[in-house]
Amino acid sequence: MPDDDQLMIRIQGGDATAFDLLVERYEGPLMGFFIRNTRDRFLAEDLTQETLLKVFDQSWNYLPSGRFRGWMYRIARNLMIDDIRRRSHDALIRSIKGQKDIDDDALGRLAGEFLSPAECASSNELSELVDEALAQLPEEQRVTFTLFHYAGLPLNEVAEIMKTKLPTCKSRLRLAREKLGQFLNQKGFQAVPSES
Repeated sequence: MPDDDQLMIRIQGGDATAFDLLVERYEGPLMGFFIRNTRDRFLAEDLTQETLLKVFDQSWNYLPSGRFRGWMYRIARNLMIDDIRRRSHDALIRSIKGQKDIDDDALGRLAGEFLSPAECASSNELSELVDEALAQLPEEQRVTFTLFHYAGLPLNEVAEIMKTKLPTCKSRLRLAREKLGQFLNQKGFQAVPSES
């Protein structure tokens, strides 16, 4: 299987099948990233498609350096921030958020929709609790945590995506882990010590 840089070089050369391989490789991880940060499946689908299209449109701008995932997730994060800004100015969205009868339980069910049936059976409760806890984290901590743990990016790339220094990134990840651990302990789960 060609690596990401090889695929990008092929895309820059006009090879459409290389883009199909890239989509196949990253559509799922991007969906997971967006779902965990927006808690909205339809928005996550839209942002995933937007990200992949932007990767294609900006492929000419990518310099093969072994850092494709960081480059792609920086695009994803920027699109997510733009969407949040756009939605915060939308009067209809503000009025819906003000209603008390919105079905918050539907959001909690999203975690299991992308797991196999065996995985759902064994980890559904924990997955829902982790999603609930992630939703309570400040955005910088939540995005740092999801980029590191779910997207599998090294901390130096996460820091670059978040436009911050590595020590700040490490601190955000530590705080996110501590808060998630406290939340899970309160719900009766024993936290496993993390290795940073």
